[in-house]
Amino acid sequence: MGLQRWRLLLPGLWAGWLLCVAALATPAAFALLPQADAGRVAGRMLAQEAYTSLALGVLLLVLERVAARRAVAEGQGSQFSAGMVLALGALFCTVAGYFALLPMMAAARAGQGPLSFGQLHAVSAVFYGAKVLLVLTLAWRAAGAGLSRRPAS
Repeated sequence: MGLQRWRLLLPGLWAGWLLCVAALATPAAFALLPQADAGRVAGRMLAQEAYTSLALGVLLLVLERVAARRAVAEGQGSQFSAGMVLALGALFCTVAGYFALLPMMAAARAGQGPLSFGQLHAVSAVFYGAKVLLVLTLAWRAAGAGLSRRPAS
């Protein structure tokens, strides 16, 4: 599969992964398990999601960069494309919403830090929601690009 096809396919797969974790897996854990166990399961799922998001975000950023360079070579577009901005935004949301807040949440559970666990959880949820919107926008743009490149039937 060519780079362009991966660039069009990955945002949809990433969006599906994010929505599956948020809308199916995490609520199911809290519906079936005691709260402490559900929290550990959700934490594990979110850790896997964060590392997956890092990998997919970097890969999409590289693919968007290649596409932007090709567009510039053809006399179209900029070397800093909208797709790159969306991928960078999703990466930022992953790093800030999971990796930066995780140690702060652990400290808040131990009674340390200026913010409570609930407040930090809310900030983390906002970052996750923003990431979902950014990745859905990437997927929407990729779907439109894929449709416009299909030959007429």
